[in-house]
Amino acid sequence: MSETTPSTDTLTIVLVHGAFADASSWNGVIERLQADGVQVTAPAVPLRGISIDSAYVASVFSQIPGPVLAVGHSYGGAVISNAASESDNVAGLVFVCAFAPDEGERLGEVTLTSKDAILGPALVPHEYPEGGNAATEFIVDPEKFHEAFAADLTAEQAAVLAATQRPIAEAAFSEASGKPAWKSLPSWAVIATGDKAAGTDLTRSMAERAGATITELDGSHVTMVSNPEAVADVIQTAAAAVEKVTAGAAH
Repeated sequence: MSETTPSTDTLTIVLVHGAFADASSWNGVIERLQADGVQVTAPAVPLRGISIDSAYVASVFSQIPGPVLAVGHSYGGAVISNAASESDNVAGLVFVCAFAPDEGERLGEVTLTSKDAILGPALVPHEYPEGGNAATEFIVDPEKFHEAFAADLTAEQAAVLAATQRPIAEAAFSEASGKPAWKSLPSWAVIATGDKAAGTDLTRSMAERAGATITELDGSHVTMVSNPEAVADVIQTAAAAVEKVTAGAAH
């Protein structure tokens, strides 16, 4: 990434990670985007709930001087859709094995409708302190992480991801989603045919409802790790489309 501050007409791609992950899950995609001279950033999401996380990511968007293409993986899809509704400079959305909830939907309820997802029974509750009280967060059972989350990686790769996973607060599943930006912004989606975490059936139906341009890839829930080039290609396609629109609007 260039050391210079991007100008107000430079598109920045913001990669938002999901639950049980961190920004390093985008490393392979970032390497490819940066090799093409693309301005890209991948913030660390608090993973404390829809409202907290969306407000944080919206603040990231607001401090970028030019247009933004927001890309979300898994839970990050819900975050970017909520955050973009509070932002003036987001020009498009890319959902990667991601949720695209409608207003009022709760992820804990909609995920139960997936016939493909097996992640629910693999979640283990932990406690953490919040405001002087004990709150609940979840991790993926490391013994089940490979099968449920990253089946197309090697067992060794999945074990590293399991060891470094970041827990997510229960509020991420129980809070109602807000106004969805996919109703007003162009959207693209990557669907993994072997997604057992979010569920291929659920992510596909949400992408179709959002009117997204859909690309299907063979792979697991972490297809941006196993197929970074293909995911980067989709992002580049979306970026080219929104750049054309934003350039036209500027004139």
